[in-house]
Amino acid sequence: MSLRPVDRVILTYVAVTSVVAVVRWPVVHSARWVVPANALIVLLIALVSRPGLGTTGSVLREIYPLVIVVGLYGALDLLSGFGAATTHDATVQRWEAVIFGGQVSREWWQRSPSRFWSTILHAAYFSYYLILPAGPLWFLATGRAKELHRTMLLIVTTLLLCYLAFLFYPVAGPYYEFPMPAAAFLDNPAAHLVYRLLARGSAYGAAFPSSHVAATAVATTAVITAAPRLGLILLVPSTLLTIGVVYCQMHYAVDVLAGLAVAGLVVAGVAVAERLRLLPDRSRQ
Repeated sequence: MSLRPVDRVILTYVAVTSVVAVVRWPVVHSARWVVPANALIVLLIALVSRPGLGTTGSVLREIYPLVIVVGLYGALDLLSGFGAATTHDATVQRWEAVIFGGQVSREWWQRSPSRFWSTILHAAYFSYYLILPAGPLWFLATGRAKELHRTMLLIVTTLLLCYLAFLFYPVAGPYYEFPMPAAAFLDNPAAHLVYRLLARGSAYGAAFPSSHVAATAVATTAVITAAPRLGLILLVPSTLLTIGVVYCQMHYAVDVLAGLAVAGLVVAGVAVAERLRLLPDRSRQ
């Protein structure tokens, strides 16, 4: 069985969350479902890591990490008891006040309400679900294995580091902590779409650091370095998203700073590992 760096990152995360599930499930009963779910992930990785997979199996091997991270995000609610965990919003709000002089996400849209910018920035928030797969799918379609594996490693590592932060230091975020923005501010199709999505698929306690900002930043950075034209196209919604998560009251501004810091650390860490030849040649895997 040939494991790639991204496989090892996922397996490490699975091991950590399995231990957390075992420790927590006497109190958080929903956590017990994480262990069999993680076992299925291990089985999947074993199956797609075998040689001679064929065309369909090879494609599955390349794209499965993006599918897995969606499921792992959903499992955060199982591990926290669907919002039963104590959150640290009061602490993060104090940081926000010290750094920015107030609660930016609550006050910005109130001071400068704009239906136009609400539409644009809510749409940019939704573009997260297009930005992340854009690079991997482009590199897969064009047969650029090295770039595909590097981009996938960056995105998955970033997301799972954020998930660990959510697990051990849950922060609900302004979406839950503050009153919903005024109806007029949200009266546009993009905002309606985002709020429907959040109502169905938002994990409680997953605000700090902003995984939207962190993953978007590394995805865009990876694409810019390997496919500059596509990267510059992604840079526009990526930048708007980084602004929009605060203006649209989804994240504290501190969450954004922390997300950018995580992105920078992951990009730098992978670059150092490559320079020291700690990562295998992905183009041969």
